[in-house]
Amino acid sequence: MSEKLTTAALMAKYLSRAGIRYVFGYPGDPNLEFMEASRQEGIEFILARREGTAAFMADAYGQVTGLPGVCMSTLGPGSTNLVNGVACAFLDRTPMLAISGQMNTRLEPIFTHQNVDHNRLFAPITKWTTRMVPEAAGAIMRKAMRIAMAERPGPVHITTPINVGTAEAGDGDIRLPPKRSDDQWIQVFRADGVRSDATELLAKARRPVIVAGMAATRAGASAALRALAESGGIPVTVSVKAKGILPEDHPYYAGTVDMACNALMWRLLGSADLILAVGFDPVELIKPWSLPVPVIHIDAVPNTDQIYPADIELVGSINTILQGLTDGYRGEPKWSEQAVRAHREELLGAYYEGRVAGKLNPSDVVDLARSAFPRETLITMDVGSHKILIGQGWKAYEPGSVLGTNGLSAMGFALPGAMTAKLVQRERPVICFTGDGGFAMVQSELQLAASLRLGVVVIVFCDNTLHRIEVKQMRKRYPSTGTRFDPSDLVKLAEAMSCHGERVDSTSALERALSQATQLDRPLLIEAHIDPSQYNAQF
Repeated sequence: MSEKLTTAALMAKYLSRAGIRYVFGYPGDPNLEFMEASRQEGIEFILARREGTAAFMADAYGQVTGLPGVCMSTLGPGSTNLVNGVACAFLDRTPMLAISGQMNTRLEPIFTHQNVDHNRLFAPITKWTTRMVPEAAGAIMRKAMRIAMAERPGPVHITTPINVGTAEAGDGDIRLPPKRSDDQWIQVFRADGVRSDATELLAKARRPVIVAGMAATRAGASAALRALAESGGIPVTVSVKAKGILPEDHPYYAGTVDMACNALMWRLLGSADLILAVGFDPVELIKPWSLPVPVIHIDAVPNTDQIYPADIELVGSINTILQGLTDGYRGEPKWSEQAVRAHREELLGAYYEGRVAGKLNPSDVVDLARSAFPRETLITMDVGSHKILIGQGWKAYEPGSVLGTNGLSAMGFALPGAMTAKLVQRERPVICFTGDGGFAMVQSELQLAASLRLGVVVIVFCDNTLHRIEVKQMRKRYPSTGTRFDPSDLVKLAEAMSCHGERVDSTSALERALSQATQLDRPLLIEAHIDPSQYNAQF
């Protein structure tokens, strides 16, 4: 016989049994029972300064742990404030449970104050949106967690009316759904008229190139990808969300697509006679796919997006598919290490174009931070010109060591994302890279980071402009309108929120500031005044 539980207690027990240790949110009356039940389960509630950043934190939790990040809001404006972060999780394929309170079930059909239809609000940006019903509470939680974590992962939204939390759950058994399957199944799809298989196409190709994406990282395919690259002598390019799946000092690493030096990267892909798209999700593309090169699609899901055409699709366990291609390959290396190295050297030269002597260039910030921190450092990136440069220039050596939002590309993610990463992995060095525009949207969270004693390093690229938009105005020969703002004293801001603060405008000053970034008991904010000229040479 199942245990008698309130609906709120059952929800909290599902989270606890799944290994979820935090709920990020901003409370209201409808959430009180769920919050107390979570506390009793040992789940810590993290009070963000607004619901939108709570959702970003939950998004980062999902990226770091692979478990659903949980964010919570009250009804009305609380639920609408969640939208941006939930949409980020949807387009970044991050598992999430978003829980919003609601007025009681008697009033909801007839009352108007703070009454928003959550199902209509969240349906376009979630995999499933539903209402908690006590009689089916267990089934709803099982379904929500299974949907959130199934390929492709994403958010589920659950509405919890105020009178539901104390109601007895009709299904009190806690039965977690299965996670990722270890089955080595593969389905093969071929277009009409295609008789060759993937192994034959790879054997015949002279210049194949791999494009690895975030689904390969989710699948834990780093070792299998490396084995294929080495056995076949195949260069590996990555999406920004897959950085680190092949260490960037590996001889066959060939750069990040759709970041800085974009023309060079697409030239490399265009020179290929076969592309292996390994867990590459088209949501990661910033520019449209326009290559006539044949593609083999390798993923856990079919190529339903059709952003790129693929006459052969290998669908199933990415690890098993890569291992099969490696085992079946008998030829010589397709590319020499020297040829791939020549491409990387050209890429590096292009990356440094536009630097201004005697100034603090954006690439200086990236290089000095990289040299000051160990290989296992995790970084978060915000959105803007700095992201495009960091996406190419930061050297990542481990899968999942670079967090960001590339699908929705919402500004403001980097700081709350870095806070979550440090909260979950206290001993790991964490750097937040953000622009002054994105930082301004979420800077109040510094106070929370200080209270949680999160020793994260926050580097703010300061040029007092929304540079990506201003550049586009300049190209149209429009005056800069609505893209510049007055500078702020971020050091004083940091100190007012009990954080460390440093202001730098040279490489030597930045080196000194970074030398202090060890054994931090609270955030260190570095206000880095850069010369943005280098951006103009890149984009």
